[in-house]
This record gives sequence, C-alpha cells and structure tokens, in this order.
Amino acid sequence: MVPLVYAVVRDAAARLLLVRRVDTGDWELPGGRVDPGESAVTALVREVAEESGLVVDVQGVSGLYSDPGHVVEQAGVVRQPFAVCFHATAQPGAPRPDGCETSEAQWWDVADVGGLPMHPAVRRRVRDAIGRPDRMHLG
Repeated sequence: MVPLVYAVVRDAAARLLLVRRVDTGDWELPGGRVDPGESAVTALVREVAEESGLVVDVQGVSGLYSDPGHVVEQAGVVRQPFAVCFHATAQPGAPRPDGCETSEAQWWDVADVGGLPMHPAVRRRVRDAIGRPDRMHLG
C-alpha cells in the first residue's frame, strides 16, 4: 500500500480546483504521496502547492479510499493506493501547473467536471466530495 492525499479545493465561487496530469492527460484532484516524516496534512499542503502553485487551508476529511480493485503499476511494482481526501480552501492566487507532473491547473464549475477525462477512482472521489460535502465517504 502507498499512502496518498488529495485536496478537494473550492474557491469563493464554489468552483473546484483540478490539475491535468502530464503523463496521461487526465484531470484529477491535486495531491500525491505522503513522504516519510510528513503528516498527511503537511504532505497535502506541499503537494497542492507543487502541482498548482496555490497554498491551501485544510478544512477536514472528505473520504478514505482503499479499493483493493484499484492498483497502480510503476516500474514493475504494483501498489494499492490508500488515499485520504481532504476538503480545503485556497488562499488568494492564480493556479498554475508545475510543468513536470501537471500540464494545467484551473478552477472548474462543478457542472463542467463530468465530461473531463478522469480516472474512475478520481471521478468517484470528486463525485463523493461535491455531492455530499457534509459526509465522510468510505470506499
């Protein structure tokens, strides 16, 4: 298993922050791996800043996801993600991609997110977070 954190970041207009992956072209929530010696919240703030250029304030947990049917293979190593999604708000600033992991970073109206290319696991996390923001989701 690999511990991952993702941010469901909303702005004052209730738009959702998404980043576009360089490797697949898919849109996803900003986030990534928790490094040894980091807390989940510290990793989240770091990952969002790296991938989108924005600083966030973490508000709470949106969901925990550890689907054994969702595995990722990299360099011949298969891992099962253990993802924690957090609700967050962004401090003032314009999103920008890092050019390494993300090719785009932008705010989206929730109504426009459904047609974006997105991994099914990410789509579920987004749907859970925006559909029932008052509930912690388990999956």
